[in-house]
Amino acid sequence: MHGEGIKVAAGENAEAGAAADRSGSGRAVPGGAVPSGSGPGKAAPSGAAPGGAAPGGAAAGGTGRPPGALVAALMLGMALVALEGTIVSTAVPQIVADLGGFSVFSWLFSGYLLAVTVTLPVYGKLSDTFGRKPVLLAGTALFLLGALLCAAAWNMAALIAFRIVQGLGGGAIQGTVQTLAADLYPLKDRPKIQARMSTVWATSSVAGPALGGLLAAYADWRWIFLLNLPVGALALWLTARHLREPARAPAGPGRLARIDWAGAVSVFACGGLLLFALVQGGVAWPWLSAPSLGLFAATALLAGLVVYVERRAAEPILPGWVWRRRTIAAVNLAMAALGLLMVAPMVFLPTYAQSALGLDPMAAGFVMSAMTLSWPISAAFSQHVYRRIGFRNTAVLGVGLAFLCLAAFPLLPHPAQPWQPALLMLALGGALGLFQLPLVVGVQSTVGWAERGVTTASVLFCRQVGQSVGAAVFGAIANATIAARLADAPMPGLPAHLDEVSRALEHPAALTGAAADYLRAAVTSAVEHVYAGAAAAAVAALLILLLVAPRRFPVLPEQRDDQEASAP
Repeated sequence: MHGEGIKVAAGENAEAGAAADRSGSGRAVPGGAVPSGSGPGKAAPSGAAPGGAAPGGAAAGGTGRPPGALVAALMLGMALVALEGTIVSTAVPQIVADLGGFSVFSWLFSGYLLAVTVTLPVYGKLSDTFGRKPVLLAGTALFLLGALLCAAAWNMAALIAFRIVQGLGGGAIQGTVQTLAADLYPLKDRPKIQARMSTVWATSSVAGPALGGLLAAYADWRWIFLLNLPVGALALWLTARHLREPARAPAGPGRLARIDWAGAVSVFACGGLLLFALVQGGVAWPWLSAPSLGLFAATALLAGLVVYVERRAAEPILPGWVWRRRTIAAVNLAMAALGLLMVAPMVFLPTYAQSALGLDPMAAGFVMSAMTLSWPISAAFSQHVYRRIGFRNTAVLGVGLAFLCLAAFPLLPHPAQPWQPALLMLALGGALGLFQLPLVVGVQSTVGWAERGVTTASVLFCRQVGQSVGAAVFGAIANATIAARLADAPMPGLPAHLDEVSRALEHPAALTGAAADYLRAAVTSAVEHVYAGAAAAAVAALLILLLVAPRRFPVLPEQRDDQEASAP
């Protein structure tokens, strides 16, 4: 990385940052406010890199530009993680036919998601302690090891275990790449790199099922995992060659002892148990059964243990300032609401498109992908909005528009034309681009290098947990709606159990015309209820931003670009 690093005082004072958040005082600048007490001759209220110096050049918010090869490495890493979340879905029949294990195949997705989510806070802290490069290299290597082991799996249990290994590496890639996007670019350029990453993520997620189906049909499902190896190896080599981090002061005696291993284990256990309870609840056992209640009770006990351990740790994995600072806490809660509402279009819209509208999987995917077309464009445009009205107000505008799109879904005619939900998804993507990116860029600009990894990881962690909670809650709502409609059905011949609904809709010739129409209407009603719940999540995000987030984000002086620095 090029340019001179910005020197900041070592040993960040978290209370000063928290006070700046609470007061919101300071000179207003486009997109945020300078914390009071910051200025020439005073220490910036941010964390310093180990050794007292922030990374040089662009990594410190300077004007240097990272090498194109390094940017390509970050894009490849993002594509790997995004592809791996969806590419297995269409190959499940071939995998089950080869390895067996139909009753547990859902853990191919759930195990990967669990590992990615619960490791985000751990990797965030490690990247702040040891630097981004070693964490990203180690995470990529672990991801590739997991992919190689998956390709060699001999039964379903082994494949699930190796998918978890992949997830352990994927958490490092996802969190560190997002953190590097803030390290490598000055504030004025971050919307561009974030928009590119959004494009890569969306394209990879949408292309994953199609690519997985092609490999499973015309080659072998093991190539789904082997495909990661050359791509990941290239990303690994480019990162090792082109990512330059400044030398830091040697670690003193006892440095390793300050790593919060107890906190890492307790956070991992608490997050893993919570997500396990959410994934299995309502599927493997009823929500109010002994297993669910026991898991949630154990999660609560582990959460208490996390608080106890982290309050006493010298360098906690989840430091208290993440929640004491008003800006970071508000963004975390708003991103959890985003994860919640994203479940409606990502999980339930394809089911609606196939079951209620009668579209084939490819056409159903197009209806959902309309959202991914407008999201990156809106995200790139958002910088022109938040420079004028600020980070918070831009996010408020975005989530308000998202609420209108989600609330409009139940108003669609029945049966709807495919272009109608596609148009709504196109508008929703544009709204969410205005919502998410200003919050991510804004919150990263309120912290220094040594706190950015933890801050970014907390945002991603909250979004992932929101998605898991949303899948569980909205799944329960959809199932309850369909079950109630089946119980009140005015004609015979309908499925007696929820598990038979999708099978009946795949073969509607086995039903009478009236029964098939009734079943499609029941699915439509269930998805409408889910979208109503997603609209409620958008309202919750709106209230969080209005009541909790400061009107002007306390952007650090060294994070502002030239235009902001000269603003009156």
